[in-house]
Amino acid sequence: MSENTTKDHVQPLPPDVGGGPAPTTEVTETGVAERFRHGGEGYATLVWRRFRRSTMGMIGLVLVSLLLIVAIFGDFFAPMDPKRPELPFAPPDMIAFEDPAGNFSLLPHIYPIGETGELDPITFQPLTGPVLDDPTPVGLFVKGHSYKLLGLIPTDIHFFGTTDGRPMHLLGTDKFGRDILSRGIVGSQISLTIALVVVAITTVVGTLVGITSGYLGGAVDTWVQRFVEFVLAFPQLPLYLALTSLIPVTAPSNIFIAFVIGVMAVLGWAQLSREVRSKTLSLARIDYVRAAIAVGSSDTRIITRHILPNVLSHVIVAVTLAVPTVVLLESFLGFLGFAVKPPLISWGLMLQDTGTFSVIGSYPWILSPVIFVLIAVFAFNALGDGLRDAIDPY
Repeated sequence: MSENTTKDHVQPLPPDVGGGPAPTTEVTETGVAERFRHGGEGYATLVWRRFRRSTMGMIGLVLVSLLLIVAIFGDFFAPMDPKRPELPFAPPDMIAFEDPAGNFSLLPHIYPIGETGELDPITFQPLTGPVLDDPTPVGLFVKGHSYKLLGLIPTDIHFFGTTDGRPMHLLGTDKFGRDILSRGIVGSQISLTIALVVVAITTVVGTLVGITSGYLGGAVDTWVQRFVEFVLAFPQLPLYLALTSLIPVTAPSNIFIAFVIGVMAVLGWAQLSREVRSKTLSLARIDYVRAAIAVGSSDTRIITRHILPNVLSHVIVAVTLAVPTVVLLESFLGFLGFAVKPPLISWGLMLQDTGTFSVIGSYPWILSPVIFVLIAVFAFNALGDGLRDAIDPY
């Protein structure tokens, strides 16, 4: 068939149904230049572009950033002294964006809860309610209790609080009259520090053991995996309780926290090492790794330059998903009394006050520390899910 005949039988593309121009397959130089105007896109740029499309991932990133900022500057964000006793089991104060005259105000007023002078018709208990004739204005960057910012700079400025120095309890108080909101903010320092340090140790140990075992193989891999299975075979909860109970009550706070971190890290690295080993076994058979072995590259260079960068994507996701697990574990052990001890403050230690049903029924605001745990777990899980979809979209 001749070339002219072939051209005669080519059917033109139909016009757009909506009346627009006919579609074309031509790629303009302007579009290419616009797409690559910043140069070649690296792996990190591609991951960030995919991650930005995840709404839950971005929400998790914002919440994690806020949690870390609040934890670092905990005393600055805490409106009250977390160790100052006030009225025990005081209910949360009422917040109103109206001044006593009924006008709208950007900065709210706090109406403390007090006795109304009336009795419950059934139980004859005094009824409580907001004291509307005694409002307390709230302001930003107000003076309060003294503390050291970052442990170095003495100051008494707080992000928010009452302008007249009166106490404010947005989430109520515990059985000793201490402000729950301030204790939750300051307690995030201990809880998140334990979680991040434990995850850092387990990540480093688990990654090194998994890569070494998967790459070397042979007898080394066999014996290492038997030891990993031995660690995984332990019932972790009874072992946690047994090991933490060995610490004397009179031990210094730093030693107690270090021991708790050590116990969690010793029992937490094995699962990640199994996951990293399985990925290393598949990567060790790829052509560029075999080529590096053939040209005489050292094992250290092959592991650090060829295998480790390809494993890091899985490790990063595992880190973000392991942090909420450790937060929940610390909260659970603290609830049982086997984690942080007073005078330290953590979310798990605050949950000890919820141990009896009668307390929860009479003072339901004592469950407020659960809010901090839920926010932290949701934030890191959302961030981990977003990173997992961005790093491995297929």
